[in-house]
Amino acid sequence: MLAPPGLRLLARAWRRGKLQAAAGRALCAAAAEDGPDGPGQQQQQQRPPLEPGLLDILVCPLSKKPLRYEESTNELINEELGIAYPIVDGIPNMIPQAARMIGKENQEK
Repeated sequence: MLAPPGLRLLARAWRRGKLQAAAGRALCAAAAEDGPDGPGQQQQQQRPPLEPGLLDILVCPLSKKPLRYEESTNELINEELGIAYPIVDGIPNMIPQAARMIGKENQEK
C-alpha cells in the first residue's frame, strides 16, 4: 500500500534532519521562555515595539480613521468608536472581533 504524498514528504524531511532541527529549535524556544527558577517562572516579557511606519498607514477597518498607539497597553486605539485593537508579538490584530471596547474615562487619559 502506498503512503499519501504528504506522509512521504514528512518522512523524507525527517530523514534529512529538517524536522529534527525544527523540533530542537522549538524545544530551545520553550526552554528560553521558562525562567531561571524552572518551568512556569517566566522572566519579565518585553513587548515588541510597533514599527513606526505602520502607524502612518494603518487605519481602523470599521471607520477608516487613523489609530493612536497606546504604549502602556500595547494597543491601537480608535477614539471615535471607543475600541482598542491588540498588538500580538509586534503584529496588530485588526480583526474587529478581536478588539475590545474601552470606556469614555479611558479615552480622556
